[in-house]
Amino acid sequence: MADRDTLLKILDLARWAPSGDNTQPWRFEIVSDTHIAIHGHDTRDWCVYDFRGYASHIAHGALLETLRIAASDVGLKATWALRKGSTDVAPIYDVSLQHTADIKRDPLLAFVESRAVQRRPMSTTPLTDEQKTALTNAVGEDFELSFFESGKMKRRVAKLLWDSAYLRLTCPEAYEVHKRVIEWGARFSEDKIPEEAVGVDAVTAKLMRWVMQSWARVAFFNTYLAGTIAPRIQLDVLPAMRCAAHVLMTPRRTPTEFLDYVRVGEAMQRLWLTVASLGLHLQPEMTPVIFRWYAQNGASITADRSMDAASARLAGKFDALSGRASDESVVFFCRVGKAPNPVSRSLRMALRTLLQPD
Repeated sequence: MADRDTLLKILDLARWAPSGDNTQPWRFEIVSDTHIAIHGHDTRDWCVYDFRGYASHIAHGALLETLRIAASDVGLKATWALRKGSTDVAPIYDVSLQHTADIKRDPLLAFVESRAVQRRPMSTTPLTDEQKTALTNAVGEDFELSFFESGKMKRRVAKLLWDSAYLRLTCPEAYEVHKRVIEWGARFSEDKIPEEAVGVDAVTAKLMRWVMQSWARVAFFNTYLAGTIAPRIQLDVLPAMRCAAHVLMTPRRTPTEFLDYVRVGEAMQRLWLTVASLGLHLQPEMTPVIFRWYAQNGASITADRSMDAASARLAGKFDALSGRASDESVVFFCRVGKAPNPVSRSLRMALRTLLQPD
């Protein structure tokens, strides 16, 4: 049995799990001293980056893994199961907590709160064999890691991200997401990405803030003033070249249901926390992965169907770069490296906001 204060302590740490654009697609319910319910939701109805809810499902997995790690600090074993009858749109994960004599404090616990996104260029110092082994072990036997480390491969990734960013910055549906998730003039944000953490310099940020007040301004700048150039260089090209390695995570078994993406999230969080434990930083590079999901399923990213061909070409380039067949699954892509700790970052909503009322 655990008292309410102990359960609140666990949830207060678990809420630091990562989620796309800091959307935090979950709410918590304390059912009993041994039972916490996680009420998940997704953002597919308004976020073009949440294809079929996959990104939110990955975030759910990261939360469940973080909760497990947090529970180990108080001698509790946390296991979860999907509640019968719940759906991928509104899944409920029932978490059981029990004291176990042999439970050990998870070594990744110390990095749950300090783990953060680093969107700026990192050191190019190569990963050691020991570091790569630690990262590979972190994701477990169900996933495989590929490391792209040479200058040639970094240039290919930079070109891939350059092309992907063009789609991202010229898609009206993506503009609506960007407008919604950036908190301008902020160093920290509880439920968005603060301006100073976006990854561009002050001049570009000021211009972006003005341009993004309307789609008409964005379209004009993109068409006549090369408006995508500065953001793509600062957010994609330079960071792609300035890192230790790009890391691709692929499942050994093709995902067939949404719970497979939840398990991706568990592995992703172990990977990210292990990166932090090694004194390194990580930046997700998920846009080409997400656009590839659209292409694989013959789905349109935007109402402008002319972008479908560009999406398909982007998927083909990703396949060529990664050495994967077009029908093989890719679930997480990121860059890692040594860098100063970010001075700006996304925070989290207060626990009282995330808790459902009794």
